[in-house]
Amino acid sequence: MNSIMAIFYNIRLIDILDIVIVAYVIYKLLMLIKETRAEQLIKGLLILVLISKLSEWAKLYMLNYLLKNTLTLGVVALLIVFQPELRRALEYIGRSKLLKKSIVEILDEERLQNIDEIVNAVASLSRQKIGALIVMERETGLNEIIETGIDINGNVSSGLLINVFIPNTPLHDGAVVIRKNKIMAAGCFLPLSENKNLSKELGTRHRAALGMVEHSDALVIIVSEETGAMSVAMNGRLSRFLDSNSLKNIIKNAFISKENKIISRKWWNRNVNR
Repeated sequence: MNSIMAIFYNIRLIDILDIVIVAYVIYKLLMLIKETRAEQLIKGLLILVLISKLSEWAKLYMLNYLLKNTLTLGVVALLIVFQPELRRALEYIGRSKLLKKSIVEILDEERLQNIDEIVNAVASLSRQKIGALIVMERETGLNEIIETGIDINGNVSSGLLINVFIPNTPLHDGAVVIRKNKIMAAGCFLPLSENKNLSKELGTRHRAALGMVEHSDALVIIVSEETGAMSVAMNGRLSRFLDSNSLKNIIKNAFISKENKIISRKWWNRNVNR
């Protein structure tokens, strides 16, 4: 225990920074080889290394000798086999603007891509007058809502969102829940609002959206099946009859780093409950 405590006492700030940098580099490398031939080859290489260590421990000298020599020669072979992936990695580094941007800006760019996919899907559903209910998780976890639906766990894309809400399909009448860059579930049930002062014009989707935002800080997008009108529920209130640009601005203000909080709040207050 004293040895372990001594290690922690000797850790410097530069050591933590070093660990974070290495972890980030490894993460990026794993993302580059994800779902490529290199991923399977690396798995095979790790198995060979593991077998080599086990043979050394078990004193299987011949097997250990063959594996060690294979791994030594394998370094040159890997450079040849991984040539496409290495070229891809170098091109990525050459195009990358990581040194010019903060991590927050990089994450915001990823969120913007997801927002574009969502807005495009909602606009398409609106034009076709296909009803939709999309819940975007913020700080409050929505596991209880996700568990009421069918697991999707797919990347956010306009095509997938549109297909989920196609009429006469099993998931059409439920809600989709999005967490960060993943569509977690579809066909989810939302709590209906208990507010007795709501307009009678509001249908079940709008009441469910308001019920959701009354119990969480989620942002909920609604597409009316009757009129195709786009609406957003957030912070216990409803903003109706939005166009694509207004919808995109509301989502951006809710999820992207807010540099203009006062302006966005004024815009929201001016447009709610129209």
